[in-house]
Amino acid sequence: MKEWVFLFPGQGSQYVGMGREFHENYAEVRELFTQASDILQMDLARLCFEGPEEVLVQTENVQPAVTVVNLACHTVLQLHEIYPVAAAGHSLGEYSALYAAGVMDLKSLLHLVQWRGKLMQEAAENEPGAMAAIMDLDVERVREICRLCDAEVANINCTEQVIITGPEGAVNSAMALSGEAGAKKCLKLNVSGPWHSRCMELARRKFLPIVEACSFHDPQILVVNNVDGLPLRSASEVPGKLTDQICRSVLWQQSMERMIEAGYNHFVEVGPKRVLRGLMRRINRNVKVLNVEDTESLSIFLQANQ
Repeated sequence: MKEWVFLFPGQGSQYVGMGREFHENYAEVRELFTQASDILQMDLARLCFEGPEEVLVQTENVQPAVTVVNLACHTVLQLHEIYPVAAAGHSLGEYSALYAAGVMDLKSLLHLVQWRGKLMQEAAENEPGAMAAIMDLDVERVREICRLCDAEVANINCTEQVIITGPEGAVNSAMALSGEAGAKKCLKLNVSGPWHSRCMELARRKFLPIVEACSFHDPQILVVNNVDGLPLRSASEVPGKLTDQICRSVLWQQSMERMIEAGYNHFVEVGPKRVLRGLMRRINRNVKVLNVEDTESLSIFLQANQ
């Protein structure tokens, strides 16, 4: 049996139909969906399996939906006696990682992601903006361009992919300068707000007392934080880390490199799509990385674990 680091995807990995096969095949997953739907007062099975897409992608809907599908995949792995030795999650996915590490219970988790989605959407309506992927341009050069244009770095996903964020004019200017500086591609993202930017300050302020009202526990396994790429040391750090994450960069590449440096070399993406699996292959091709989101990927994973 190998030791696996669980990686949980975030907003952007959703699709209509996600989680359906595990829901059909595992009573425990059906119970999870029922329990989560009762807590959130949402029909999560209908939302995840039927959409429609334009409803699923709304921030206040997609954040609980992706989280519950992450937990469904986590539940299935537990049923096969696969438990993480460490965890991390990309942006929204960090909440699933904290749950897997025993930092919070299901009710607190769902309560937080529901509020997070609502407050982020509210902030985006108050201060609209945009995001873009800058491909194959040095991170420090991207940072410099963002400073010149009044944009910000949202995600450092890997050496070849940096996501920028901010007011639309600032992002457009930064895309143009990045292209002139030699970026291979600059791609505007189909998102409903300038996530991980100062435009989210309203959400950060409103979210802080909600997080502080929750109870947290010290992590039972290693969890690496988005905002600093460092391990979470205690429950007392959680409110600050989660609140800061709303406006600050997701240091995904740094987080993965820290885990690899610590000796971890088997990773599994636990949730919809294969975004984090793809990023890991760009970060370090020498580690093993798989994903679990449906019966086919589960079968491949279980064979690899033998």
